[in-house]
Order: sequence, then C-alpha cells, then structure tokens
Amino acid sequence: MPLPLLALAVASFGIGTTEFVIMGLLPEVAADLGVSIPNAGMLVSGYALGVVVGAPILAVLTSRLRRKTALVALMGLFVVGNVLCAVAPGYGTLMAARIVTAFCHGTFFGIGSVVAANLVPPGQRARAIALMFAGLTLANVLGVPLGTALGQWAGWRSTFWGVVAISVLAELAIVLWVPRGGREEPSNLLGEFRVVRRPQVLLAMGISVLASASLFSVFTYITPILREVTGVSPHGVTMVLLLFGVGLTLGNLLGGRLADWKLMPALVGIFCVLVPLLAAFTVTGAWFVPAVATVFVWGIVAFALVAPLQMRVVDEASDAPNLASILNQGAFNLGNAAGAWFGGIAISAGVSYAEIPWVGAALALLALGTTLLSGSLERREAALQGEPV
Repeated sequence: MPLPLLALAVASFGIGTTEFVIMGLLPEVAADLGVSIPNAGMLVSGYALGVVVGAPILAVLTSRLRRKTALVALMGLFVVGNVLCAVAPGYGTLMAARIVTAFCHGTFFGIGSVVAANLVPPGQRARAIALMFAGLTLANVLGVPLGTALGQWAGWRSTFWGVVAISVLAELAIVLWVPRGGREEPSNLLGEFRVVRRPQVLLAMGISVLASASLFSVFTYITPILREVTGVSPHGVTMVLLLFGVGLTLGNLLGGRLADWKLMPALVGIFCVLVPLLAAFTVTGAWFVPAVATVFVWGIVAFALVAPLQMRVVDEASDAPNLASILNQGAFNLGNAAGAWFGGIAISAGVSYAEIPWVGAALALLALGTTLLSGSLERREAALQGEPV
C-alpha cells in the first residue's frame, strides 16, 4: 500500500473505531449512565446525524483549503471530540461530544476519497478508495473487538482514550505521508450544489442512505441479538464482532474490484444477495454456528457496497467531486441514523430481537429497487443521446 493511502487508512481506522465501538459497549454505557439500551443506541444515531449536519457545513469551511490542510484540521477536531467523549459526565454530554466528533467524519472521508482516487490510474480508482476504507473495516476486525474488550475490562471511557492515541498517530501519518498538492481553484459552491442536484447523483445518494439504513437497523442491536437470541456470552460477542469485521474487510476489497469491473451490475447483484441473507438471519440467529456464519457473510455483502456507491457518486458529479463525495458520506450516515432509529422503533413496538433482521431486509429491498430505477434511467438517457447502452 502506498504510504499516502496507508496514512488515510490509519485515520479511517480511528474514525471507524469510535463510530462502531459504541455498539459493543451499549450495555456498559447504558448501565453506567442510567439509560435504557434503546436510548444508548441513540448515541449511534446522534453520531450519524452529526455527520449529516457537519458534512455540508465543513464542506463550505474547507472548500478553499488544500486537501492535506483540510485533512489535518479535521483529524485535530476528531481528537478533541474523543477527549470530550472520554470525560463526559452524563448522557447528554456524551451525546454532544459524539456529535462534535462526528462533524469531521463525512468531510474527512469525502476529501480522502478524492485524494485516494487521484493517487492511482483511472482503472484503479475504486480500489484505491477501498484501500482507504480498509482502515474502516479493520476497525471492526481489531478496533471494535479490542475496544469492546477494553471497555468491559477497564470501563467504556478507557476505549475512547485509546481512540485518542490512535487519532494522534493518524494525524502524524497524514502530515508526513500525504502529498501537499496544489491549491484548488476558488470553488463556486452554488454551482457545485447545482451539480449534486442531478437526478442520478440524488439517486446514488438515496441508495447510500438505504444501504446504510439496512446495515445499521440490525448492526446497532447486534450485541443484544447475539446475547439474547443466539445465547452468546459477552466474550463470545467480541469474537463474533471480530469475525464480522473480517467479513467487512473482505467485502470492502471485493467491492472495489467489482466497481472497477462493472459498477451498476455489481450493485444490483450485491443487493440481490443481501435481501435473502438478512431474511435468513431471522431463522439462523437461533443457533450459534448458523448465526455466526450468517453474520460473517453479511459483513462481506454489506460492505461490498461502500466503494461502488462512493465511486458512483463521484462519477456522476465529476464537476464537483469533493462536495459530492462529502455529501455522500452524509448520506451514508443519514442511513446509519435512520437504521438505528428504525430498529429502536421496532423494538419499542414489540418486535423481538430475533425479528429485527426483517427491517434490514425490507430496507435492502428498497435499495435494490432504487438501483434498478437508476440503471433504467441511465440506459434511457444513453439511448436518447445515441450512446451504446
């Protein structure tokens, strides 16, 4: 891996750890702060909404900065947010700190995706984006299980102090290894926002929302699902999360290759596998080996969508790649928040943990329909312009 991509991957590892580790610590956080598990689960939604709100704001604030300067500043904000998480005295303060931390997320991944894509030849752009996101998936292989184990042993606050240390190392790696690059031309933000209003760009972002909502409607509550439905011990949950992270890593790399091959057919195929897989989890979740196998395959399939969806948005908004890439990260996290909310609403309405994967399957089916609609419109536009379909 080239050193600039490695620096971006280290940073995405820290960001992924702080985003996802809270799910492995929901019971500990809920007990310590005196709230219910569904309320603790809203910390996931709060972070995701912080990304959604922060993405357009920081897109404006960083629009005239060199990309490297913007990345360094964003990681500094991320360090501050995690320090606030570690010292938060109560639920409200922790929620606010999570939102501060989340503000840098969408803009960092958005700018980082453009930087990664520009470091390689055109035919390898999606794979370069996937390599940057490899840090995010490795966060689930190493960061989340180790952070969960650390939080269960030394208290959940110790996990956030660990993320602070990782983030400082990531910032140093960016300073040392990411090329400076030239200053971008002064951007016409109004013109760029017009670009991202194109129907295909909006459809691509809509697919990102639905794909993430499908994942997080189930993954937010994976710990209680594994404990109460499958009967896995707290230590066993850590091991299952580790295996899930391996699946995410494999899926991320697979998705990058598929996107560089044939992007839209890849998206359709992945969703066609995801829908029945989540439906099957409502049955396999009752037994240890089938449940673990399903979780592993689910990780592969779910994260195979990330690089293709990011590449789709950048391609369709080529006149404003920074802004489109940043806003698509907001779309992903809007889906994260919506998914956690849908799952929490379902649980509060009496849906059992065993039945929660039906929510994810329904959202994945909507994403498949939106993907087919986007492909149909693309073929129609090509036919009208006399291009090969």
